[in-house]
Amino acid sequence: MHSISEYQSFITSHFSAISIEREPKNLYEPIAYILSLGGKRMRPVLTLMTAEIFNTDYKKALAAATAVEVFHNFSLIHDDIMDDAPLRRGNETVHEKWDVNTGILSGDAMLILAYQYFEQYEPVIFQSLAKLFSKTALEVCEGQQWDVDFEQRNDVTIPEYLKMIEYKTAVLVGAAMKMGAIVAETSEENANLIYDFGLNLGIAFQLQDDYLDAFGDPETFGKQVGGDIIENKKTYLYLKAMEFANAEEKEQLKHLFAVQLTQNDEKIAAVKTIFNQTGASEATQQAIKEYTFKAFEMLEKMGIEASKKVMLKAFGENLMRRNV
Repeated sequence: MHSISEYQSFITSHFSAISIEREPKNLYEPIAYILSLGGKRMRPVLTLMTAEIFNTDYKKALAAATAVEVFHNFSLIHDDIMDDAPLRRGNETVHEKWDVNTGILSGDAMLILAYQYFEQYEPVIFQSLAKLFSKTALEVCEGQQWDVDFEQRNDVTIPEYLKMIEYKTAVLVGAAMKMGAIVAETSEENANLIYDFGLNLGIAFQLQDDYLDAFGDPETFGKQVGGDIIENKKTYLYLKAMEFANAEEKEQLKHLFAVQLTQNDEKIAAVKTIFNQTGASEATQQAIKEYTFKAFEMLEKMGIEASKKVMLKAFGENLMRRNV
């Protein structure tokens, strides 16, 4: 087994060596650009780590890890277009640097490229990987559509919201881990348990993302802080605030999320004050812990060495404390 930082180093070196210098340049340059921005690369790290947890050299999982990261970045290009986001990882988004049409087409190409990486595996493993990937990719699209739908609704429930983030974000974390398990050819039980571990960790990760979007440090977060508030997104923070708020706070929050202001700084500050006053920010932090501990429960049932369980637990604890 290696450390998380070593797996990140392996992935960074691997992506540095990948050549996407193909024609036409206007299709492939945006792909090279988004992949060069790096980011946390949590998902491919999890694929490599999972392969070694089940006693297989991480190198065998590099192709699957690459597919996961290419797909994830494809979804980010399209998400940024839909959100009209100016920044990604502290840099210009693809549609801002080029244009919307280029972003759509380059994103489409990335989806196909992701599938091609599975072709490096023998038929039985290829089939398992492709089946999981297809299911996951469709779920990510479903989650994204729910996210869009919720912006127009005022009756979104917390269970609905949790289902949305499960599909939009968490299923890909679970799949990234299960792909490592598939490459390692471990038991079906172990593969399903590591998927559930990743799924719960992915929900915690997205709840943390919601929290950092409002309360993160602009210097470290890499995205526009308060972006969800500007876009009137009904995040977990918002839903919890509505659950706990008194009548006056509810009306104020509804009003703030029904308007587009020219001075967004004032809107962000007002909403954050309500999140804190109602206890929504504290409740969100508690939910992050609960889903992280739910992930840890899966480890107890897994047929792996205690030292590997410790490593997975440390990874989850670090995610819970992240600020980027």
